[in-house]
Amino acid sequence: MEAGERSTAQATLEREWWLRTLAIFQSPRAVFAALRNETTEDIEARAEPVLALVLLAGMAGVLVAPSTGRLLNESLVDNSMLVVAVLVFITGALYGAATFWIGGAVLYVGLRGAGSKGSYLRARHILAFAAAPLVLGLLFVWPVRLAIYGADLFRSGGDDTGTGSLVFELLLGAIGLWAAGLLVYGISVVERWSAVRSLVAVALVVLSLLVITFPFLIPLASR
Repeated sequence: MEAGERSTAQATLEREWWLRTLAIFQSPRAVFAALRNETTEDIEARAEPVLALVLLAGMAGVLVAPSTGRLLNESLVDNSMLVVAVLVFITGALYGAATFWIGGAVLYVGLRGAGSKGSYLRARHILAFAAAPLVLGLLFVWPVRLAIYGADLFRSGGDDTGTGSLVFELLLGAIGLWAAGLLVYGISVVERWSAVRSLVAVALVVLSLLVITFPFLIPLASR
């Protein structure tokens, strides 16, 4: 195959993966099934969509952190929403990357414990695509919330309380459950497992996290 033909074929494959990324909400089975293909060309083609999912999902995760809701109380932020935006972007990127690599490793261990023969890379990519609902929340829920409450979302004692705030929290919680369900579903499709076996794999992941964090939780519980 000529270099130009290879380049065209790779560009086509990359477009297919961007379309699959958008299709995760409508046709998740087809998207997760495509992750079984671990050729070099396919892995390279989905690298950018995976990176986008990781960064945006990381920002979504940082936004729901309690500490983010107090950022404007910090003297370092100087009551600036621009600084808040920069901090959310930077910490979101770091959090997303850490979750992708460390969370992917824990997921890989859980999958292997349940009998998977898949690779660490495939486990990471399952995790990334399962996080797609978080990106949806970031792009469509958070702008509305910001339009209503503004800077009060990032300071203690603001007006972001009451029924309206509860509705947003429930909506974000539902999105989180959607992502968890998508993870279980994605595992079942990629591994060709039943839903029960996929749940067992996720349970092993949760158990591994508890074992890892248990030594750190004991001092906190004794305070």
